[in-house]
Amino acid sequence: MDERVRKTIEALNEAAARHDAAQQDRLDRWRVLEPDAGEFLWFLAQSVGARAVVEVGTSRGVSTLWLADAARATGGHVLSLDTDAAAQEHARRTTAEAGLAEHVEFRVADGGAALAGLPDGSVDLLFLDAERTEYPSWWPHPYRVLREGGVLVADNALSHPDEIAPLRDLLLAEPALTVTTLNLGKGELVALRR
Repeated sequence: MDERVRKTIEALNEAAARHDAAQQDRLDRWRVLEPDAGEFLWFLAQSVGARAVVEVGTSRGVSTLWLADAARATGGHVLSLDTDAAAQEHARRTTAEAGLAEHVEFRVADGGAALAGLPDGSVDLLFLDAERTEYPSWWPHPYRVLREGGVLVADNALSHPDEIAPLRDLLLAEPALTVTTLNLGKGELVALRR
């Protein structure tokens, strides 16, 4: 990983820890991706040669930085979706500071509606880190947009298992998917489309 990107991620993680410690309401917290989960996404994106990466839930852009650095290595691009325009603007600035702006498109949009508008099999890696209870209402688009060999990753699989369970059940019901949960960060639900 590029040292400039790594330092940007470290600084953002430190700022997020300070910010979140002062917030009582979880919705006011930045809730950025943990370093081990970020490194996993970075590795995974390169392993599958992900060129078309979609992230639903930008937050302050920590996961965006990991994915964009991987996309730079694969010649790819990240589409980062979120309904919070202020958070996306913060992520846009941070991505530019890290030298990755040309590898990311930020779009203020509902994740489900945006996925519904994407073509079949057009996504190499889909990262879900938004309001978990909404994922089932987006079905079948999270599955439909994945190409063969594409991967879906949903964050918070271990920290909020009850909220992730409906998505996990939908993924397990698809015969073309191999599904597992990894103990990284707050838990990563991973599905590979065979």
